[in-house]
Amino acid sequence: MEYQFIDDPLTGSAIAKFSLDHEVIGPWLEVEVGTDTDKLSELLSAIADIEAEKQLEITITGNEYTVIFNRGDVTVQTNASMDGLEVLPDSLIEEGIDFDLQDSSSCGREDFRELLLSWAKFVSKK
Repeated sequence: MEYQFIDDPLTGSAIAKFSLDHEVIGPWLEVEVGTDTDKLSELLSAIADIEAEKQLEITITGNEYTVIFNRGDVTVQTNASMDGLEVLPDSLIEEGIDFDLQDSSSCGREDFRELLLSWAKFVSKK
């Protein structure tokens, strides 16, 4: 998983840029996690609980995104993709435009933990 964190030159807020296969994780970090240390702790605790086999699966639903932890990996997906309501407008469908909406991404738990720790370090400098 390739990513980089940068400061928005206009607002100064943290921006997370990810490779195409994991691009949904960037806005999730920005919108759902941000600089919220309690949220970061909750996510890291979920990873620890899965690894300790306290639970088989943990789902954390935010305002726009949901994170699902299980033994194999961690998945971040848009809430719209979960409820089936994300539909293209008729005008776009009629034009035959092909949209490849990346609405979910998965990665290993250890990679996800490293990502969270890197994000926490980056935003703590703000």
